[in-house]
Amino acid sequence: MLTFKEVSVRTGSGSDSRMLLSGVSASYPPAHFGAIIGPSGCGKTSLLKFVAGIAPGEESGEIHWKGRSLLDEDFHASEIAYVPQFGIAHEELTARECVRIALDLRVRRRPDEDREHTVEALLGEAGVTDFENQRVKTLSGGQRRRLALAMELTSKPEILLCDEVTSGLDPRSENDIVRLLQNQSRDVGRLVLSVTHSLEHLELYDSVLVLYGGMLAYHGPSERLAPYFGVEHPEHLYSCLDTRASKEWADLWRQHREKECVESVVDEIPTSAVLDGVSGQPGGKFLHPGAWSQFFTLLHRRVLVFARSKSQILIQLAFVFGFPFLVALFAWDGLPAVKHLSMGLGLNGMDQVAESRAFLAESSKLGGLVSGIVMIQVILLTLMGANNSGREIASERAVFEKEKLSGLSPFAYVTAKAAFLFLLVCAQSLWMGIFVHGVCGFPGDLPAQLGYLLLVNAALTTICLAVSSIMRSAEQASLVSIYLVGFQLPLSGAVLALPEQIGPLVRPWISAYWGWAGILQTLRLDRSYDTLQAVIPTPLASSAVCAWVLCAHAAAGLAVAWIGCEQRRFE
Repeated sequence: MLTFKEVSVRTGSGSDSRMLLSGVSASYPPAHFGAIIGPSGCGKTSLLKFVAGIAPGEESGEIHWKGRSLLDEDFHASEIAYVPQFGIAHEELTARECVRIALDLRVRRRPDEDREHTVEALLGEAGVTDFENQRVKTLSGGQRRRLALAMELTSKPEILLCDEVTSGLDPRSENDIVRLLQNQSRDVGRLVLSVTHSLEHLELYDSVLVLYGGMLAYHGPSERLAPYFGVEHPEHLYSCLDTRASKEWADLWRQHREKECVESVVDEIPTSAVLDGVSGQPGGKFLHPGAWSQFFTLLHRRVLVFARSKSQILIQLAFVFGFPFLVALFAWDGLPAVKHLSMGLGLNGMDQVAESRAFLAESSKLGGLVSGIVMIQVILLTLMGANNSGREIASERAVFEKEKLSGLSPFAYVTAKAAFLFLLVCAQSLWMGIFVHGVCGFPGDLPAQLGYLLLVNAALTTICLAVSSIMRSAEQASLVSIYLVGFQLPLSGAVLALPEQIGPLVRPWISAYWGWAGILQTLRLDRSYDTLQAVIPTPLASSAVCAWVLCAHAAAGLAVAWIGCEQRRFE
């Protein structure tokens, strides 16, 4: 039995505070099909999210499932499933792949299990078989809802929560989805609660709960709904509700319940056979896969999505091959050699002065060119880093939060993202260094330079991944990431020196400075290093310090990304 008493949910604070739910009480038996209806903004979704434990605000009240308080002991991830209004799945995957990946993320594989047979059964149960090999982006609204349901059934939940899954569907698709949900309660024995705007098909529900202004106006059998409100047909319900204030309706329902001396008329409804416990662990709960199992599943999915996205591939190819070419243009014919001074032998005073001036001019030009090439490489790699991860988490926040509710480990999620991004960072950084070194004849220790290029790219990639984990939208995350790249050049001190009081305070946070300084330090054994000392406006940190700081930036970015993924909830 699912029971909640005097449930209230408030969002905001002070003058912006708003009560989403107020004093809502109801109970549902197992193997039951219940509708939650009411006008827009009446609190339907808030009630469903309260049951799921993801209500968007301050909660109060009690909720119990099978005799235990869910305020003290939350649902096990396999006990409950939440189907949002719009199907959540990666557009580039097929329906079958989505279900298989959902199964791998939620249910630990047994040695004797035929995984494909299980996937086949889930596809058939949700009616997905006819389009299982189509990509998600080609599916209709009704097909997406069926797919979302199939993905939620992978863990055989005892409670299935559906948030307006029939919204926007044609009448036939709506009827199919409602009957499919009814079968989940009748044939399988689940408690199915469905939020809906539609007043069609109410006769298929075992009970109807009506919310108005965040308060409970009715909760009972569907056939008693119209008589209770004194209307001929349920389609007139919303017009009837507008005749009274929400508190009046709530008081009338409370008086009716007290007069009938029952907690809820739902108690009068017989239930179907209750869903049998599933094997895996005591209490009929599935054992979830470990974090590393989820890591490999997520990494496989990310690579698969990338491989099927032509736009992502083209952008990466343009960056990997276009940016190094752009750098090489500045020294396509190679870097000029530094001429030796003749030390005045055989030259008069005027010639010695002229030679010294020419030497200084050439040295200054060479030093500026070397420093500039290094900084351009670093800035372009930071730009690649922002592009790599600026939208990585924010663009699929809904998918991640849904999977986290189903038992996904944030650690597995972030490490899988980091592993995929590391592949991009390696391709971008290594080719940048090798191409520029070969075409321009860039001096210095190439392996060490490649290491610094990789570190500065990795640092900005993970920092922007952290930004992506805490921003509310992909657009915000992209904008902030671009701003971070924009600050790298002026605040690095590589072009113009920062004031002495500000430089030491700013440089520790600017990855571009440490990448630039680290690469220039690899030129110590080359004559061009002497020319650099005369033209660079900012002192260089040691090689070891540069490497450690960039590693710290990368580690901090990953840590913040993990914290952001741990803390964020459904909006």
